[in-house]
Amino acid sequence: MTHAWPNHLDVGAVRFARPTAKYDEVLHFYRDVLGLPVLARWRGHHGYDGMVLGLPGTPVHMELLHHGAQPAIPEPHPENQLVLYLHGPQAVTVAARRLADHGYDPVPAANPYWAEHGTVLFEDPDGWLVVLAPWVFGAEAPPAFQA
Repeated sequence: MTHAWPNHLDVGAVRFARPTAKYDEVLHFYRDVLGLPVLARWRGHHGYDGMVLGLPGTPVHMELLHHGAQPAIPEPHPENQLVLYLHGPQAVTVAARRLADHGYDPVPAANPYWAEHGTVLFEDPDGWLVVLAPWVFGAEAPPAFQA
């Protein structure tokens, strides 16, 4: 099965954005602990501080913003996640160990699907979830059920 953008929607890149109440802590978590490259970063642009994180050479990015006084951040929901599909269980072990070495503990998933397929979840400083999955979505099937 092949997938393509509809003819009327000529998309070249996708960026997801969300506010953060803990700009410096979130920057440290994603850049220094998790290791995502910062593709762009600004301070005080029309009152906004922000960062764009992503994988170099890919057209998918995550933007985190802080504006004005401490923003009211929506309550984190267990199904609002950043899922990083890694190349196998060893890659998940290495990434999870790095997070643990920086003082972050795995958290349980609300959806049993994630535990059944060998993922590990962590909360970022705002309480939003990062899922480390041991397969590349669209390129390989999820690992067999793990009880």
